[in-house]
Amino acid sequence: MVARTLEPHLRALARRYPVVAVLGPRQSGKTTLCRAVFPKKPYVSLEDPDTRHFATSDPRGFLSQYPRGAVLDEVQRTPELASYLQSIVDERRKSGLFILTGSENFTLTQSVSQSLAGRVALITLLPMSLAELRQFPKVPRDLFDVLLAGGYPAIYDRRQKPREWLANYVRTYVERDVRQVLKVTDLTSFQTFLRLCAGHSASLLNLSALGASCGITHNTAKAWISVLEASYLLHRLPPWAVNLNKRLVRTPKLHFYDSGLLCYLLGIHSSDELIAHPHRGAIFESWVVSEIYKAHTNRGMQPRLGFFRDHQGTEVDVLVDSGKRLLAVEVKSGRTVASDFFDALAKFQALVGRENVEPVLVYGGSASQKRSSGSVVPWAEIQGFDWTRAGR
Repeated sequence: MVARTLEPHLRALARRYPVVAVLGPRQSGKTTLCRAVFPKKPYVSLEDPDTRHFATSDPRGFLSQYPRGAVLDEVQRTPELASYLQSIVDERRKSGLFILTGSENFTLTQSVSQSLAGRVALITLLPMSLAELRQFPKVPRDLFDVLLAGGYPAIYDRRQKPREWLANYVRTYVERDVRQVLKVTDLTSFQTFLRLCAGHSASLLNLSALGASCGITHNTAKAWISVLEASYLLHRLPPWAVNLNKRLVRTPKLHFYDSGLLCYLLGIHSSDELIAHPHRGAIFESWVVSEIYKAHTNRGMQPRLGFFRDHQGTEVDVLVDSGKRLLAVEVKSGRTVASDFFDALAKFQALVGRENVEPVLVYGGSASQKRSSGSVVPWAEIQGFDWTRAGR
């Protein structure tokens, strides 16, 4: 197992809370991490039908088997366990008693937060960041190979072919989970919807247009987006909340967490196809947003990210709010820095005040630069930039 950036924070939380819940998409490495960090704890998979039946039919008897706690995997399958855990942790008064993992935010977070309020710490483990991927001996060195493969650990750990593994991932996890939660019977429409979402990554979210394109209602499209978001496959990046002149776009942008999954859904088979693909820039932008997001969540921090767009066409791809200073990030997939790459950043600075904004350009080239117009960060050095304490 390669070291995950989240590990020290997971250990620290287990010393302070009786229950720690590690959330994230399926196959992001939650089970591997928790079993490695807590090797002496019994491991219980609630995916197993017999184990799940025992846990749901006799929760007190089930939990009594683990007087010193346990790692309970995929606990969203038995959300009712959370209420029984409350009395146990209150009685035993011990930190790091139970470690939970879950891949569905919508059921698990609600049940755990209500039943274990003040007793549980929630953290998120997403597919691997670029820094984590580099621990493998054979990791892609070219930007477009990195984007194509994505960050799911099994692709590197088991040396799987990305497209083949991602195809099975979509079939065995995405479709199954959506069926269980939404009782979707028309998988063809859902598959079309998922691919349409991929085509709109890094774009403003238009639920009515997405729904109309695959023959579903606006409300159904809204429900499907919510499930995909709660399953940690995609997320909505909110527009910047500060009201300058009431002429700002209020619609969120859609982004996928994993560039490999995004490329698979768009039907991109090779890095050469990706280089020439019309969505190349959007894929790179979603990857950058995801890397910035992971820079926060891997340290147990809640990201405060957004984007800016006004009706005059001025747009800044990512805003990172540190409280003291605002990072304004422009994303360009080109390998050469062009003079107009900073135009939108300059306009944004003029609107909100230069003293509060730190402009940053993340691009597809290799040279790091410090210009008067802002910092230039090459894609390969994205994890070396201080995204979590801007302006320190």
